[in-house]
Amino acid sequence: MGKLLSDQNLFEQMRARVVNGEFAPGQRLKAEQLKADYGVSASTMREMLFRLSTFGLVDFQEQRGFRLPEHSADLLHDLTQFRILLECQGTCLSIRLGDLEWEARLSAAHHKLSHIESRLCVEDLSPEFLALWTGAELEFHQTLIDDCGSDTLKQTHGVIYQRFRQQMIATDKRVDYVPENIKEHQGILDAALNKDEDLTCNRIREHLSRNLIRPLTKKAQVIV
Repeated sequence: MGKLLSDQNLFEQMRARVVNGEFAPGQRLKAEQLKADYGVSASTMREMLFRLSTFGLVDFQEQRGFRLPEHSADLLHDLTQFRILLECQGTCLSIRLGDLEWEARLSAAHHKLSHIESRLCVEDLSPEFLALWTGAELEFHQTLIDDCGSDTLKQTHGVIYQRFRQQMIATDKRVDYVPENIKEHQGILDAALNKDEDLTCNRIREHLSRNLIRPLTKKAQVIV
């Protein structure tokens, strides 16, 4: 059990590093170098990198090894559309199926995120603070869909969110849009707690729309 927990912690720490912009897009990730950061063997580090590659967070090619994915505006656009689809569908289902306990968890997650984002306006964006921000934002958006009743939807959203965040952070570490983020997250929370599905979906789309390079497809705007 101890080794399993250690492996999981190693995976989570490496995932945070590749998602939060510690490595440059396209940078080669060498197990022989990274192993020293954690005091593990090169084979263990290669296993972690390969595991990350199964989630699309690291590219792997035979004879060429592991690299961070290149930034792609088209890929970010596609990942944004997937996020909109999954979050709108999942949140609508949570509104229908969720109870007071879900509402309380959602409010708590939003409070944590709002506090962190308010500090981002005045503090340096260190790697530690960036990881904290990413975790809090993921927690809020995950809580939105947490009572949707579909583990598959939630698992898929988790993978898409990490890839989305990796692509976004690769070229944009500004915090000048954070005040708008705070307003948008508040708007999403208010609409969800008021159980207004249409307004909630509209606010989720508006929140993510700056990452689109083309208009949303009609499919991405239809929620069953």
